[in-house]
Amino acid sequence: MPSKISGATPPENLTPQQSSGPKVNKVATNDVTASLKAGFSDFLARPLMSGFFGLFYAVFGILFVWSLVSLGMIWMVIPAMIGFPLVAPFAAAGLYEMSRRLHKNESFGWSDILTVMANQSRREMGWMAFVTLFVFWVWMYQIRLWLAIILKDASFSDFDGFLNTVLFTTEGWIFLAIGTCVGAILSAVLFSVTVVAMPMLLDRETDFVTAMLTSIRVVTENPVVMLGWAAIISLTMLVSLAPAFLGLIFTLPVLGHTTWHLYQRAVPPVEG
Repeated sequence: MPSKISGATPPENLTPQQSSGPKVNKVATNDVTASLKAGFSDFLARPLMSGFFGLFYAVFGILFVWSLVSLGMIWMVIPAMIGFPLVAPFAAAGLYEMSRRLHKNESFGWSDILTVMANQSRREMGWMAFVTLFVFWVWMYQIRLWLAIILKDASFSDFDGFLNTVLFTTEGWIFLAIGTCVGAILSAVLFSVTVVAMPMLLDRETDFVTAMLTSIRVVTENPVVMLGWAAIISLTMLVSLAPAFLGLIFTLPVLGHTTWHLYQRAVPPVEG
């Protein structure tokens, strides 16, 4: 019996076209070097405004550690200081916007940058903030877990007692080894999903899942270079914590501006 359905003949290829996401470029060591130079140049172009974001981040870190000490959570001070740089990508959102405007030769003031940052709460950046803070929470919780399992009989009445237990006992060495391994895994995961996702969300209209997947692709397609960039960030941030977090006033802005320029090299702009 002939079909009663009429109309145009359907196309032979019925496979839906799926978007593979933004294109990802190959980056080399010279891209990192050039991005660092551009980041330093951005810092010098607006040192007070850039330094403000570094100062805000440093003051928040000082207050965070002070709160732990006041609550008697001495054993959480070092883990908090080591894990604190995990939230740096979100803290650098204002720096990304500054670099974006400097790159386009746009004039801007305090209100322009702060307004853009405030508006991010109504966009996908809020979800990325959740991801970042969640990983930081996992970092802090796993430290507390290993403390309870490995150092359950230890007493931390003061900071010196904590250091003596961790640095000069077998249990302390086991605690440091496990904590370091878990921390390295968490840091690698967070770096992979945020290294270009944060500036990408600020730069274009996209969802946070696409931004994270693009960030992962940048890392997986440029593993050696991105590993080197991760090492630069980690070492710089940890050294900056030594002088009571104050080194962050300079290093956070430079690293934030640099991240923007590296993102520009790793993810081509939207055509049209």
